Amino acid sequence: MKNMFPFSSFLVSFMLLGSLVGLCDGGAGIIEKKVDLRMTNDLGTDENINVHCKSKDDDLGAHLLTPGQYFEFRFRPNFLGTTLFFCRFWWGNESHWFDIYDQNRDTTRCDSKCWWMVGPVGPCLLDRNSGIYDLCQNWNDDKYNGAKYLEGSEN
Repeated sequence: MKNMFPFSSFLVSFMLLGSLVGLCDGGAGIIEKKVDLRMTNDLGTDENINVHCKSKDDDLGAHLLTPGQYFEFRFRPNFLGTTLFFCRFWWGNESHWFDIYDQNRDTTRCDSKCWWMVGPVGPCLLDRNSGIYDLCQNWNDDKYNGAKYLEGSEN
């Protein structure tokens, strides 16, 4: 019976190590895979788009996108499933808001690569199955009208 215990300890340690490696690698578990998020100017005109993205904790600053140019960043969603990045897009006389990453909405739609084409009627997400930007959304301007945590997003 004494000889069995060291093997059991070894087996349990090996399984625990394997689980930790899987978690750190972004496999199923508490630590989520990193997400690569990209927004491309697809207005279909020669106009530039200004974009300013934030989360509850991070302000990614304002960026100017010429036609066809993109802004890209990477992040690791939280294990609670509540990660949210919202952006203001403006050009000419237009100004719009959109939740560019909502963990509840996007985890199953884009996994680790969330690429958007931003057009005049709203952004379209790359469908990982078809390879086409056909998962289109409307702007969600009403959600952010008058919100205090958007202060400083005018630039």
